[in-house]
Amino acid sequence: MTRRRVSSGTEWEATVGYSRAVRADGRVHIAGTTATDADGDPVAPGDAYAQTRHALGLVAEALADAGADIEDVVRTRLFVTDVDDWEAIGRTHGETFGDVRPAATMVEVSALVHPDLVVEIEAEAVVEGERRAEGRDA
Repeated sequence: MTRRRVSSGTEWEATVGYSRAVRADGRVHIAGTTATDADGDPVAPGDAYAQTRHALGLVAEALADAGADIEDVVRTRLFVTDVDDWEAIGRTHGETFGDVRPAATMVEVSALVHPDLVVEIEAEAVVEGERRAEGRDA
C-alpha cells in the first residue's frame, strides 16, 4: 500500500495523532473539518451556511494537497449540532458538489470541539489510477 499524509500544520495534528488527509492507493480520506481560521478560531460563529461553506473550502484545499478534486468525492459525513439547520447546510453542500452528488450522511451530535462550531465535515474521494498522485505537500 502506498500512503501519504497531508498536514494542515496545526499543533493539534501531532497532539491528537491525526492527519488533515491521508491518501492511500488512490483513495483520499479527509479528517473531520470545521470552519476555523488560520489561528484555529471559529469562523462565523453559529452561522450554519457560512460555516459549511468555509469547511467545504478547507476540504477542497486538503483534496488538492492530496492530488484530488471535489469531483473525486464519493462520500461525505456532516456532523451538526442542530439538525434544524439541515436546509442551510444541505444547500451549501449541494452548491459545492452540484452534479457530483456524493453519498452523504448528516447526523446531529451534542457538541463539537468548540461551542461556536455548528458543523464538522468528513470526505472521502477516489482518484482513478495514479492521476495527480503527487499532489502538493502541505
